[in-house]
Amino acid sequence: MAYSEMVQSAGTSLEDLLVAAKKQDYLTVGVYESAKIMNVDPDSVAFCVLATDEEYECDIALQIHFTLIQAFCFDNDINVVRVHDIERLADLVGADAAGEPKDAHCILVTSPSANPWKDPSLDQLSLYCEERRSMYDWVPTITLPER
Repeated sequence: MAYSEMVQSAGTSLEDLLVAAKKQDYLTVGVYESAKIMNVDPDSVAFCVLATDEEYECDIALQIHFTLIQAFCFDNDINVVRVHDIERLADLVGADAAGEPKDAHCILVTSPSANPWKDPSLDQLSLYCEERRSMYDWVPTITLPER
């Protein structure tokens, strides 16, 4: 598979994973909510998405959170990717109870430790991340497919 096809496939897999995890109630959305889950139940974290765009590139506090989250993920063998389309991610994960878009800067896909969730998209993304790491791309960037 060519690199561009692999990247496109990863974007589709990520979208499929987020939609499926949302239906199962296996998404944690938001930097602080994610940090809480990582602290309380780190074994439940199956995948991590960090999202940003030009507007937030200079947000030092957010970049510090990203660094800490990435370190946690590396220490716990959790695959982590970046996405540069925060609006699209926010559309995928939905709104909060008040109808406001959720803070999609950090999204965790969780899975109960007692009964781990199996999803083909999660497997595909794990393989993609493993391949990218072999090329020293520790936090690969994934582009979501066009709507």
